Amino acid sequence: MTLKSPKLMEARRAAGILESALRGHTGDLTLADASARSGLPLRDAESGLHLLVSEYRGHLKATSEGELLFRFPHGFTKPWETRTRLQRALRAVLRGAAGVARFVVRAWIAIVLIAYVAIFVGILIAQMFARSSNDSRDHGGFSGSFAGYVLFRVVLDAIFWTFHPFSPFVWTADPPWSSSHERRGAFGQAYGRRRDETPFYEKVNRFFFGPTPAPRDPLEDEKLILAEIRAQRGRIGLADVMRVTGLPRDEADPLMARLMLDYDGTVDVSEEGGIVYRFEAIRRTAAEAPPRPPAPVWAKREELPPLTGNGAGVNALIVALNGFNLMMSLYALGAHLTLDNLGLLISGVPMAELPPTGTAVALGVVPLVFSLALFALPLGRALLRPLKRRRLARRNARRAVLQAILTRVGARQGREPITEEVLQRAWQDAAGAPPRSEEITREVVALGGDVDLEAGGGIRYRFPDLETEAKALEAEREAASEEEARAGKVIFSSDA
Repeated sequence: MTLKSPKLMEARRAAGILESALRGHTGDLTLADASARSGLPLRDAESGLHLLVSEYRGHLKATSEGELLFRFPHGFTKPWETRTRLQRALRAVLRGAAGVARFVVRAWIAIVLIAYVAIFVGILIAQMFARSSNDSRDHGGFSGSFAGYVLFRVVLDAIFWTFHPFSPFVWTADPPWSSSHERRGAFGQAYGRRRDETPFYEKVNRFFFGPTPAPRDPLEDEKLILAEIRAQRGRIGLADVMRVTGLPRDEADPLMARLMLDYDGTVDVSEEGGIVYRFEAIRRTAAEAPPRPPAPVWAKREELPPLTGNGAGVNALIVALNGFNLMMSLYALGAHLTLDNLGLLISGVPMAELPPTGTAVALGVVPLVFSLALFALPLGRALLRPLKRRRLARRNARRAVLQAILTRVGARQGREPITEEVLQRAWQDAAGAPPRSEEITREVVALGGDVDLEAGGGIRYRFPDLETEAKALEAEREAASEEEARAGKVIFSSDA
């Protein structure tokens, strides 16, 4: 009688059975424990456990006997999800508010810089008409109507060409007809900077809201890990994941559990307990050159973006225009330039004869409030820059400490001591300020380190998990076959 090959249960279904069977359990679990309590075969219990580790941020441990231990510190709950949802909701609200604010600012700047300037110029023209002779006052109705019509058309045309999606009028640092943006030397080589074609409204947004950050690829971490897997002969550890992504250990662990399900990975445990993630299928390639490993996360230092990203001349122009409208709004409030008085002024009544009643809302209060608010935005961002700079300095410092540890932990460099002075110097070089003692301790504990009590002459740290992992990885990579990466001989081609 022939035996049929066992049918694998879907990982999601196995995870559901395990979740029900293990609910309420605390502490570590072996694969056999989970299989016995759930009644699942070992193969199905293994796939279900790895899925649960990924979903509930569980942890993996390895014993000296080569056994994997599964642990779920939060049980089968997601206490971080409520916080994450609140953070996502808050970010969505802030993004929506920022989007509305950007639109309002863009619209307001267009109105202030174009329409209000045109209105104030129209007021000056109306004052000139009002000071004309008595003969012209007799025809003031016609002149006022004509001036009002011209003013109305100027405002509408300005708004139309500002918001028209196909408007050819784009304010740049160098006008399109100018050749100053590119000059040529005696040998015909172009030099000088290229013409800045950023629209003026975008420069305004930069001034008030700062440069728009580049969008981040949501799969960036996975791409880096996969590149590291292929470059490291299909065998990596958590130290490799932290090296290329900068993720903390408690986030890298469940991420690898998910990647094993997505990319047919397996876990090997050495006799000393070192965990190695093996991905043989992802090594297949048609390229002849060996894959290059990605740069470590500390190779690129995070820098604080500029306050505006504009040139000094553009910033000065925006400040001058907003300041002009601020001053004119104060003048309008003092002169009681209400809409009714504006109509009288256009019709030919001199400024001195306008009734000093009413509050100028459209020409006074509105531009005053918005102009003050627009000045407050970059001022507030400037005041917050030291806080952001310290936050980036701590992030760069944590990466520097990670570099100091990972470059000293390994089968070949494992004997090089990791002292407190080394970590403090790495932190200070990256952050520009010495660390507090608890900051170094926090980073060491997060990487599974402890104090080496046998070492003398100052505080030294050991990282047993990383050391055993490095030794296991070295052995696995030396034993890895190059045949795993070869796609095989071509036996058929459609273009033959």
